[in-house]
Amino acid sequence: MKREWTALYVLMLPLLLVSMDVSVLYFAAPAISADLHPTGTQQLWIFDIYGFVLAGLLMTMGSLGDRIGRRRLLLMGAAAFGGASLLAAYAGSATTLIAARALLGIGGATLMPSTMALLRTMFTDPAERAKAIGLWSGVMTGGIALGSVMSGVLVEHFWWGSVFLVNLPAMGLLLVLGPVLLPESKNPSPGPFDWLSVPLSLAAVLPVIYGLKEIPSEGLHPLYVVAVAVGLLFAALFTHRQRTHATPLVPPALLKGRGFAPALVLNLVASLAMMGSAVFTTQYLQSVLGKSPLAAALWSLLPSVFIGAAGPLAARLVQRGVERGHVVAGGFAAMAGGFALLALLGTDSLWLVLAGAGVLACGMVAIMSQLTDLAMSGAPAERAGTASSLLETSSEFGGALGMAVLGSIGTAVYRHRMPGTAPAGARETLGGALAAVTRLPGEAGQSLLAAARQAFTTGMRDAALAGAVLLVLAAVGAAVTLRRTEG
Repeated sequence: MKREWTALYVLMLPLLLVSMDVSVLYFAAPAISADLHPTGTQQLWIFDIYGFVLAGLLMTMGSLGDRIGRRRLLLMGAAAFGGASLLAAYAGSATTLIAARALLGIGGATLMPSTMALLRTMFTDPAERAKAIGLWSGVMTGGIALGSVMSGVLVEHFWWGSVFLVNLPAMGLLLVLGPVLLPESKNPSPGPFDWLSVPLSLAAVLPVIYGLKEIPSEGLHPLYVVAVAVGLLFAALFTHRQRTHATPLVPPALLKGRGFAPALVLNLVASLAMMGSAVFTTQYLQSVLGKSPLAAALWSLLPSVFIGAAGPLAARLVQRGVERGHVVAGGFAAMAGGFALLALLGTDSLWLVLAGAGVLACGMVAIMSQLTDLAMSGAPAERAGTASSLLETSSEFGGALGMAVLGSIGTAVYRHRMPGTAPAGARETLGGALAAVTRLPGEAGQSLLAAARQAFTTGMRDAALAGAVLLVLAAVGAAVTLRRTEG
């Protein structure tokens, strides 16, 4: 086995753990609440701070890795991630756990762009690199689903801190094998680091993602609208800084590389669709079909069985002469087909929702692998970390947009479909309806539950139709824009 492939499997460890940490607290939350007694605000921050810090620091860490060395930054991130995991596992208060989750976000922001940048420099053969990126994409997508299941299993048999301790062996192995197997690479002449761009990038990314994540559940509250507006204002300032500074965090020339800008936009759309669908499918399994959280997580693993083959298959098609634009368009068409299946759901359609989720995930991995390969192959090797961080930042924005746009469609339809005689909380969300059912006598409660489940399913179907239309347009856009990048 080539040394590069052995190194790739080592790089899979941090990638898997960083993606798993997005969902690893799903089943640990009740045990954490019973032990640490967080306030409502603290509980929200325990969940959200990891993703916020991760998204906000991706561009900074990608650029930093280009300057000090991607392997060095990766190993520093592994040490930080391991130390933060230990702190989180034995946190004695909610404040300590929030701080540990923030440190995990910092470590994750160093690990994600570093792994992709190292792939770019390790695999010089385009065909080998395409296969490696295909596997990378599958692992990152599958890790999110695996995180929730692992959380449920560990919490059932151990204490809640065990969900963090599983990070330690993998990070220790990376620290031992990384210096031996991973080559160092960096920009030989990066110039001075643009420190002012760091707070500007944070101020641009964090308010926008915060506002977009809250709007689906809370509506167009002025606070969230202002947050998005403030973020966009700082995004304009950040963009101006990059265009005028001698050594910017994100060189504008990078965005002008062949296929890079289309890859960012299409990656954002694919992430929008994937996260937008996940908002509904997880609730559907638990609140409509009535599965327990662990059972829902185990069922949600089933569509992941075929994910690992989607990226390599897409790479093989391109290597055999199929135009990349057509492969990506086919991925978007597959995702649209997945949404079309979700648009057929009733209130008791387990296999149909699993099939739709599976087709969506496979299409997503095929798209992600090809867009990543296109962007990373076209980016200069000395800017590999920055290029990787931009791709991952576009994924974070796409995910937040998916939750906001598709989530808002589903919520609006749900509220319109619920009868006016239902309790106020039940007319707002399905969760509110489930809570109200417990306070109503038998037949009235069952009637409300049936109405709420039907309203949610109708909202999910309408959101799926909107998603399918968007993805068909994306398929056409991919076929047209990516054809110009061929050759």
